[in-house]
Amino acid sequence: MGKENGVRIGGYGTVISSGAFQMVGSPEQASCSLEIWLQSDLVSDSNTILSFSTSENPLQFSLHQYFSDMILKRQIGGGQPRTDVIGIEDVFRQIRPRFLTITSSAQGTVMYVDGTLARTFSGFRLGKVFAGQLVIGTSPVRTDGWPGQLRGLAIYETELTASQVAKHYETWTTQGAPELRGNEHVAALYLFNEHTGNIIHNAVHSGIDLYIPKRFSLLHQTFLEPFWKEFKPEWNYLRDTMMNIVGFIPLGFFFYAYWTSARPVKSAALAAVILGFAVSLTIEILQSYLPNRNSGTTDLITNTLGTFLGVKLYGSRTCQTLLARVYKSAIRS
Repeated sequence: MGKENGVRIGGYGTVISSGAFQMVGSPEQASCSLEIWLQSDLVSDSNTILSFSTSENPLQFSLHQYFSDMILKRQIGGGQPRTDVIGIEDVFRQIRPRFLTITSSAQGTVMYVDGTLARTFSGFRLGKVFAGQLVIGTSPVRTDGWPGQLRGLAIYETELTASQVAKHYETWTTQGAPELRGNEHVAALYLFNEHTGNIIHNAVHSGIDLYIPKRFSLLHQTFLEPFWKEFKPEWNYLRDTMMNIVGFIPLGFFFYAYWTSARPVKSAALAAVILGFAVSLTIEILQSYLPNRNSGTTDLITNTLGTFLGVKLYGSRTCQTLLARVYKSAIRS
């Protein structure tokens, strides 16, 4: 915090609510609104801005910056969770403050940017997603840091009208706080005007404040996430997958060579592959205790595959011929 209202988030920074929010009304009738005044530090990255998370549904609701676009995700829990996604383009094309409003009722969801209607999603109802614990600046389940400044945040248990949205944008950006009325049912209001300490107080209700942890941690640390959930159709995912495979080829190569030549053991190939699996499993278990690392089964599979390829490489006729030539050359010299 500095002289201006707000809190800056970057790297391994996060802000977490001190308790879980509750929303009144049935899921079918629930209306809600979210206002967030923020400024991103980047226009070329993809990160999680905030999430509402529960133990039953850790990714119940999340708001993301996807390069210059704003993306909203709602996950419906169950045996096979479904994720619904909506968004608007060019919100973060320039590095400057943005005032974003999301309102929802049984009729659908509406997004506003700087008090002006941006897009309407008829039939897309959020329901009671603004419930559970609030996590700002990263994902509740993996490190996904959003670099930027948060200047204000408000949660409402009603659908704000277009005129209310415009009025809040005007008063908040000129006076530092929205002009509230009794029928707006504000559940939480954070002005970020403390300027010191690690507590952000709720300006309208006591009980659920926000706090900045002394040490970065994830609300729900993932342990061996299934590979089908880790999969992303992106170049970075493919690159990391290939690096994991290639990185374990030497392990399979040298241990298979050692257990067939220097100290022969039965089923040397199987022993080398099991060793690669055990080493990878140990790494993934240790990473489940580190908030800046991910623990997943994708690495377990690719590392074991790399070990197997190392074994096959050593056992290939081409490799054996090459090694024999090197050995004979070394003897002659």
